[in-house]
Amino acid sequence: MNPFDFDLFVIGGGSGGVRAARMAAQRGVRVALAEAQGTEGLGGTCVNVGCIPKKLYSYAAHYAEAAHEAAGYGWEGAPPALNWQTLKTNRAAEITRLNGVYSNLLRGSGVTVFNAFASLQGGHTIGLSILNADGSTGHQQVTARHILLATGGRAHVPHFQGREHVVTSDDMFDLPAFPQRLVVVGGGYIACEFASIFNGLGAKVTQLYRGEQILRGFDQEVRHFLANEMTKAGVDLRLQAGVLAVERQPDGLHVKLEDGNALVADTVLYATGRVPNVDGLGLSATGVAQGAQGAVLVNDQYQTNLPHVFAVGDVTARVQLTPVALGEAMVVVDHLFGPAAGKPHRQMAYDCIPTAVFTHPNVGTVGLTEAQAREQFGHVTVFRSEFRSLKHTLSGSTERTLMKLLVDTATDRVVGLHMVGAEAGEIVQGFAVAMKAGATKAVFDSTLGIHPTAAEEFVTMRDPVKPN
Repeated sequence: MNPFDFDLFVIGGGSGGVRAARMAAQRGVRVALAEAQGTEGLGGTCVNVGCIPKKLYSYAAHYAEAAHEAAGYGWEGAPPALNWQTLKTNRAAEITRLNGVYSNLLRGSGVTVFNAFASLQGGHTIGLSILNADGSTGHQQVTARHILLATGGRAHVPHFQGREHVVTSDDMFDLPAFPQRLVVVGGGYIACEFASIFNGLGAKVTQLYRGEQILRGFDQEVRHFLANEMTKAGVDLRLQAGVLAVERQPDGLHVKLEDGNALVADTVLYATGRVPNVDGLGLSATGVAQGAQGAVLVNDQYQTNLPHVFAVGDVTARVQLTPVALGEAMVVVDHLFGPAAGKPHRQMAYDCIPTAVFTHPNVGTVGLTEAQAREQFGHVTVFRSEFRSLKHTLSGSTERTLMKLLVDTATDRVVGLHMVGAEAGEIVQGFAVAMKAGATKAVFDSTLGIHPTAAEEFVTMRDPVKPN
């Protein structure tokens, strides 16, 4: 007789948790998942307040740009006006649909889903605070042979005077009124994306960042190029700028800066980082080892110091990307219950992870930055192309595109690929496959381009700008 109620209990209904629960259930084991769905549905940050709604709003902003640029192609008439309420309503309907898709996938796989807050109670026991349909809360305890923590991360706002007046990225999709004046504090990809999006939607956007340049950790040339393009598009980007306080006054929120200046805004967005979502999980009481900001510490198999407890995704604060959480979840399932029939055990590699930043223009990148490549290989050959895309020869836009290849001189292998320009994420995804397979510059050179496209630049760059 099995002494446990479930073979696997997953805490968290985001991308990693749902994937692990579904795949484990398909192995024929008993699986349960707990996600408190009082304010958000299944799907976690990505579906509810992250990747998906953010990309939808980015599309909305691009329609405004397209309407303006269409005049160069002969389209005439008054520019369209944004109906903020319509955008919010349509986005909410799509997110609700996706919540239902996730729910159906879980239940269709045989996963028991609890609408509950879950916490570790010691040993193999999980405590559940179940949210009932009538608004009441019930309590239950269950046991599981294995427990997977997949609770993701949450937005973090530092303590300062007026902290109660600011919002986080979670709030931006459903603001009661469209902010005509928006201040964005932060320089990471979330801050840059929202600055670009709301600038495109028609807000007057000021972005403040304490550092010397946005997108710390990205290729240096990419960082400077994007900053210039965002500024050209209308974002008032202020570097090495800090906030002292935010005060609410009759004419709006007054943002006092460290340099003595002040800004007035309708909304102040703090996008200054995310931290692991570990509050209330009972980690300290049960002895689960944690690192900086509460991150759950795991080994190569995503196992904590408690052998039956595992963790994947943003709660471990490794690489905070949805596809990474999905990959880690599959490694855990294969480790615990074996791979799917005819498939090898999954392995997770953290090199050549492609990523995109949905600014205007987009950033797409895979592999090493130039600084990282030089540190790792010493001699690096750099290929670079910058141009105005064919589309903008008639649109009137001054937007430019940057494409960059980094090649290990000794082996000719392409070790870094970067792009700033339209559809950069779509273009870089395909090249990531080639890089993962170890493609050399000679392979790139022998590949025919599709003409006329921006993507063909990656296979037609012949003359290095920096030979070593």
